[in-house]
Amino acid sequence: QVQLVESGGGLVQAGGSLRLSCVASGRTFSGYAMGWFRQAPGKEREFVAAITRSGGITYHADSVKGRFTISRDLAKNTVYLQMNTLKSDDTAVYYCAARGGSWYYTGIDEYNYWGQGTQVTVSS
Repeated sequence: QVQLVESGGGLVQAGGSLRLSCVASGRTFSGYAMGWFRQAPGKEREFVAAITRSGGITYHADSVKGRFTISRDLAKNTVYLQMNTLKSDDTAVYYCAARGGSWYYTGIDEYNYWGQGTQVTVSS
């Protein structure tokens, strides 16, 4: 079992930045690939970014490429999502997710463990 706790959400003006954190506890963090997803009101949950268990490879959705960056700190059991140049369309609840495996994964159904989410609101 892996427990995930997100933090760092909040209210920010368009063009601003936020950094989300997700702390993992339980099993060995380095054994898990990690991902970030988001869900806006009235919409389905969507993929944002993913990272391999070593942190050596990352992948970002086209909608956030060049603005968001996923990273991880194995010593701190933490995965981050640095979000720059935020837009009103980025308003959503952001979730981190974990699964075993050696690659990165973009599908919601591919992840076994989920955090409770953190709200990000971007005002225009």
